[in-house]
Amino acid sequence: MIWKTAFLATVLALSFPARADEADHDRARRALEEGRILPLGQILARAEAAYPGQLIEAELEDEHGRLVYELKLLAKDGRLLKLYYDAASGEVLKVRRK
Repeated sequence: MIWKTAFLATVLALSFPARADEADHDRARRALEEGRILPLGQILARAEAAYPGQLIEAELEDEHGRLVYELKLLAKDGRLLKLYYDAASGEVLKVRRK
């Protein structure tokens, strides 16, 4: 499955403020363990079902106090899609097509 391969190669970057001694992946793990976000795999499964294509990048960002997964993917028709999912609920917030 393209998504699983891309998932393993994807760098999960966090842009929300953190303690100086805490790495991005540690912040993501802590948010997941605390139940503040859904696992990226669940979000990728939802995206794959709705928007078939190849994952290019996945990021976890703080958007005005709300954690948001931003996915960039290449759709089967060749367009670049940016998908924004609420990391806590899995709700699609926005889809941008180029």
